[in-house]
Amino acid sequence: MSPNERAVQWALWRARWFIWWGREARALAVVEAALAAHPDQPTLLAFQAHLLAQLGRPREALAVLDRLVQVAPQQAAHWYNRAFLQEQLGLPETAEASFRQALQLDERLDQAWYGLGLVLIRQGRLDEALAALRRNTELQPMSPYAWYQMARIHVDRAEPEEAAKIIRHLRGFEPGVAARLERETGLGTAS
Repeated sequence: MSPNERAVQWALWRARWFIWWGREARALAVVEAALAAHPDQPTLLAFQAHLLAQLGRPREALAVLDRLVQVAPQQAAHWYNRAFLQEQLGLPETAEASFRQALQLDERLDQAWYGLGLVLIRQGRLDEALAALRRNTELQPMSPYAWYQMARIHVDRAEPEEAAKIIRHLRGFEPGVAARLERETGLGTAS
């Protein structure tokens, strides 16, 4: 391990220690000091973005993630984290582009398919949203979130029989979500 790598590892260890003791602001200071010496170090940048978001500073976190995807553009996780924050900040067009870039790098990134689906719903592009959500359920068939969103889309499109199929499917592994959909949609248990 080179001296630079040791310095980065030491900074990350110290930052984690401060986080362990609930001192996220101090952890951020440690990471930022390390970044002064190693400004393009991807792990430090990712850690900084995470801490900024955790401290309620999402716009600053997004600026760091913008830099991170420039420094390490081949890492799908960085693009996903950027997209997630963009979506949370109400930036659907840029979030869509970031989700798509994450998926171009790793098409098996199930949470990126889900995030893309949410962004497309927000934009009213329901056919594309259904396709993205279906891909999420192929990769994570037991996760109820995409199933829930697909059922809501079918209800919004006046396709109650499709929503009812999803409710029946959810009853087999996530009965609480199925019951919630029944209440919200009015489809009832007879579906």
